[in-house]
Amino acid sequence: MNPIDPKLTFAAAQHVQQQETVSSTNKDDKAIKKAAAEFEAIMVQSMFKAMRKSVPEGKLFPKSNAEKIYEEMLDLEIATQVSQKQSLGLAKQIYEQMQSKLNQENK
Repeated sequence: MNPIDPKLTFAAAQHVQQQETVSSTNKDDKAIKKAAAEFEAIMVQSMFKAMRKSVPEGKLFPKSNAEKIYEEMLDLEIATQVSQKQSLGLAKQIYEQMQSKLNQENK
């Protein structure tokens, strides 16, 4: 029977712990990026909503509920695409700020 070497056992345990820390950090990193992009999309959508309110409605053809719902859905989709493809930079700023907070908590 081989004796257990405490140095090797400790080194193996440290390696496993480091791998778990790296994988959880990667998961946290992806979650932060996703949340930042979603928040940017919400901000862009609210900006579109405010812009639509600033345009007066025509009296000749009043909007139906279906048109209002369609416009809201269209704004949401455009906002999502803008935040994914052509970011305004808000998601990047949120990500960097959250990443620094996460790093401070992990220390």
